[in-house]
Amino acid sequence: DNLTFQLGFQTETKKRNTAKMGAYKYLEELWRKKQSDVMRFLLRVRAWEYRHLPAVHRASRPTRPDKARRLGYKAKQGYIIYRVRVRRGGRKRPVKKGIQYGKPKNQGITQLKFARNKKSVAEERAGKRCANLRVLNSYWVNEDSVYKYYEVIMVDPSHKAIRTDPRINWIVAPVMKHRERRGLTSAGKKGRGLHRKGHGVGKKRPSVRSVWKKHNTLKVRRYR
Repeated sequence: DNLTFQLGFQTETKKRNTAKMGAYKYLEELWRKKQSDVMRFLLRVRAWEYRHLPAVHRASRPTRPDKARRLGYKAKQGYIIYRVRVRRGGRKRPVKKGIQYGKPKNQGITQLKFARNKKSVAEERAGKRCANLRVLNSYWVNEDSVYKYYEVIMVDPSHKAIRTDPRINWIVAPVMKHRERRGLTSAGKKGRGLHRKGHGVGKKRPSVRSVWKKHNTLKVRRYR
C-alpha cells in the first residue's frame, strides 16, 4: 500500500545518502558524538597524554584532519600544526591579599572574565612561540578539569610551496604578521563581536575604538 511504499522509499534514500559519505564525513560524525563510548575513551586517553607534554608543542599531524582541512590546512610543505594547552576558568584580579585600593566599582577580585576567548589565547601563545610563522586558524581537540587543548594551524611564509600557491600566498604579505595579536583570526573576530551582523552590532565595525573615536571627535566643517 501507500505507507509501505513511502517507508521503502525513505529507507532507499537513506542508503543512498550513506553510500555517498566519505571518510571525512564519518570523522565529522564521530566527533559530533563526543559522549559515545569510543570518543569518551579516546578523549580521556589523549587528555592524559597531552597533560604530560609541554604547554606549546608541535604535533606531527592534525588530530582532527577533517576539521583542519575545513579551516584551511593542507597536507603539504609549509603547513605546521602546534598543540597548545590553556588553563580553564576565569581571571582572578592580581592584587595583594585581595585588596583593591580604589572605588567600589573595581573592588571585585573573583568572578572576573578575560575579554578574549580561550582559543584566541591559544593562538597568541603559538604565534609567540613561532614568531616566524603565521597563524591561519585553530580548533578544539580536548579538555579536562584544568586545561583546554587546541591545535593551531601555522603557515611558513618563507617556504616556496606557500609563496607560489595562489590560494594561500595572501598570508605572506607583511600586514599578515601576528594576525592573532590583532584579532584578525576567526577566534579573534568572534571576541570582537564581528561574527554577528545587523541590528545591535552597528557600533562594532570596523572596531569599537574607531566608532568611539568617530563619535567623540569634534569635526568643524568649513570651506577651504
